Amino acid sequence: MMNHIPVITIDGPSASGKGTVAQRVANTLGFHYLDSGALYRLVALAGLQHDIDWQDGSALGDLVPHLNVHFDGEQIFLNNHEVSAQVRSEQMSQGASQVAVHPQVRKALVSWQHRLRQLPGLVADGRDMGTVIFPDAQCKVFLTASAEVRADRRFKQLSQCKVAADYQAILQDLQARDQRDRERSSSPLVQAADAHLLDTDTLNIEQAVAQVLDWYQKSI
Repeated sequence: MMNHIPVITIDGPSASGKGTVAQRVANTLGFHYLDSGALYRLVALAGLQHDIDWQDGSALGDLVPHLNVHFDGEQIFLNNHEVSAQVRSEQMSQGASQVAVHPQVRKALVSWQHRLRQLPGLVADGRDMGTVIFPDAQCKVFLTASAEVRADRRFKQLSQCKVAADYQAILQDLQARDQRDRERSSSPLVQAADAHLLDTDTLNIEQAVAQVLDWYQKSI
């Protein structure tokens, strides 16, 4: 019944810049924006708050329906508490990668993501938006970059924020996340057969956004 609402999916590995690109595309088109990664970060945070081990997929999956999540612009609320800074921390980034491997968690979050498909349209970024959550999306993009380029971008980002960072540690963490994402049994990270490949090794944000918008316009 929601198939008439246009969806643009942008999937890709961690730190590829897909979130920034997706948000700018959504703003340009006046579409809603789904940051699916934030949902997994919220599950990781809630698990920590309820003393649930991130390896306990069953308990985490059971917890999801009881979470009260609200997005207000860039602010994120969990059970009526503003948790934006916590959700965006490196700890929750690592936690999201760990809880996302559990089929129980991914299944529990499907309905949440489907509910965000609203007029005039939706731009969704994640790992399985085009392959599992919105397989009928009008325009699909697989946005990627080499692990080395992604690590360098993350290192510079943290340095600009005056956060102590080690390039080699960041690179190793990204490579470990990539492996977990690609090898998990439930909704592994893979390019959809009908998705456009967007390698951003030599592109800036503006160029990447322009390319996605061009592909979308041609899909209409």
